[in-house]
Amino acid sequence: MTAYPLLTTPATVGGLELQSRAVMGSMHTGLEDRPWHVDELAAYFAERAAGGVGLIVTGGYSPNVRGWLLPFGSQMTTRLNAHRHQRVTEVVHANGGRIALQLLHAGRYGYTPFSVSASATKSPITPFKASALSGRAVERTIDDFVDSARLAKKAGYDGVEIMGSEGYLINQFLAARTNRRTDKWGGSAESRMRFPVEIVRRIRQELPDFFVMYRMSLLDLVPDGQTWDETVELAHRIEAAGASVVNTGIGWHEARVPTIVTSVPRGAWVDSTLRIKQELGIPVCASNRINTPDLAEDVLAQGVDLVSMARPFLADADLVAKARDGRADEINTCIGCNQACLDHTFKAQRASCLVNPRACHETTLVLSPTRRAKRVAVVGGGPAGLATAVSATERGHDVTLFEASEELGGQFRLAMQIPGKEEFAETLRYFRRRMEVLGVNVKLSTRANPDLLAGYDEVVVATGVAPRTPAIPGIDHPKVVSYPDAITGRVCVGARVAVIGAGGIGFDVTELLAHREESLAEWKAHWGVADPAVVRGGVTDKAPRDPRREVWLLQRKESAQGKGLGKTSGWVHRAVVKDLGVHQLSGVSYDLVDDAGLHITVDGAPQVLDVDHVVVCAGQESVRSLYDELVAGGFPGSVHLIGGADVAAELDAKRAIKQGTELAAAL
Repeated sequence: MTAYPLLTTPATVGGLELQSRAVMGSMHTGLEDRPWHVDELAAYFAERAAGGVGLIVTGGYSPNVRGWLLPFGSQMTTRLNAHRHQRVTEVVHANGGRIALQLLHAGRYGYTPFSVSASATKSPITPFKASALSGRAVERTIDDFVDSARLAKKAGYDGVEIMGSEGYLINQFLAARTNRRTDKWGGSAESRMRFPVEIVRRIRQELPDFFVMYRMSLLDLVPDGQTWDETVELAHRIEAAGASVVNTGIGWHEARVPTIVTSVPRGAWVDSTLRIKQELGIPVCASNRINTPDLAEDVLAQGVDLVSMARPFLADADLVAKARDGRADEINTCIGCNQACLDHTFKAQRASCLVNPRACHETTLVLSPTRRAKRVAVVGGGPAGLATAVSATERGHDVTLFEASEELGGQFRLAMQIPGKEEFAETLRYFRRRMEVLGVNVKLSTRANPDLLAGYDEVVVATGVAPRTPAIPGIDHPKVVSYPDAITGRVCVGARVAVIGAGGIGFDVTELLAHREESLAEWKAHWGVADPAVVRGGVTDKAPRDPRREVWLLQRKESAQGKGLGKTSGWVHRAVVKDLGVHQLSGVSYDLVDDAGLHITVDGAPQVLDVDHVVVCAGQESVRSLYDELVAGGFPGSVHLIGGADVAAELDAKRAIKQGTELAAAL
């Protein structure tokens, strides 16, 4: 008996027989846009189908050229397109899965100069102003959706998902924010709904037995978005038009409320899904920040019919199978960091996953069984060392992991202490459990040296980094604290703190020091999330935050702070620090630390920050003395240097795990 019967057992939903109630939500990976990537796309989906996903939804495919996400982006417009996709649908079906093609018209989110929208508007996240569709062009666009659905069926897809959420074209028609038309496609809420309803109705008319899922925005989270009454009315009309299932979406891409990053509480938006479920007779799918089988099972137990998880299937293709087989503790859980998935997508790079670099590289990063097992020593139990140890053992090598401290995790142990980054603990749980299952010989509290490593065929040095100490007069004053000591609480930091360095760690430490625990309701209030039944769009003024400490965040650079943070998550950190009332100073010269505090000069004016402590977040230095010693001593085996021990310019777990996995594949 599985612990997750609702999630993992077969079910028929919306007329489709599914091997589980798990939906792999749509993600644009970069494999969709070019025909020569179709075999890689097929391999990527095949692994997820084999891992137990019930229904896969592809990345978005435009129904016409003016709906492209980017120049020459993915589209389903020709028989040749459909023919190529048969390779994708065949392998998914061969592995027991079902697959739907997502039809997405980007509207004003298109990165092209010929983008179109309901009205002539420019989004804040794209460089081009979209032109308004004429009435005739609206009709042609609906026809294009129908043609694409027909081609999808020809390609062997089990259905289509109509993307009506996240602020794309359909959403742009629905909201007064972007629809200023006065013809039959604009004006009243009923007229604004006509466009999506006609798309669903005409697809149903053309393809009576085809699975049609409509992705609906339950919370726009932008001013002049939809009200809850409008959303409910749209849901009724979409159901009447013939949709098989309503999937749910939260927030436009331009919304200033985070909806999926790691700091968003798990299951934060389930209440909206349960609310719309009460209104509909057709199945409903929940989505957004559901990343564990426990939460998915709980959501299904509340009456929802399907659970959509997108990034969790990048992290672990076998999530469903492991849950079904009583191996949930072996799931490589998505930590919601966005660093290798959405950040890549929004930089027009191929998506992957920080905790699983094989994602979207299934045909090129292959961990095949080794033909000659070697004795491998991995020195260092941070992300790079852990990834190497697990992957090398999976290939059949005899691996011993040496860790100088009492615990595994390295910099991840610090990251998981930061408010909103608690999920990082899941990655360490995964690596620890995998090493236990695989039988990796782990030696904690053991500092490796050349004598201890004698006899190994391969030595992988992943000894990480140490905090860099800047040359500031008084740097050895008792007020000065390293960031590891501040994060772990080895030093009890006072009420007034200066943080030197406004990189990623500086922001993390600042948030840690100023943060107070908050409930889900408080979290939503701090981001201005409101009930759309009361406030149009479901967004209002933010409730003020009450910082736990008074913090100054300082940097030498003249530029704005936090510019180097992640593309899709950096704005969240910058907003939180601002809302916490942190004093942010750039172009700072550090003159002295003494009993009076931190002496600085800004714009030529000296001043003293009367603080209790000064936390130094001024970068890191590689710890590679063992590597140098092995090389200088002529170690007879092969010696490799990876992770922060290799490059410490920026702490980069994405690079570290990828480097460790790639090395293991090559051993």
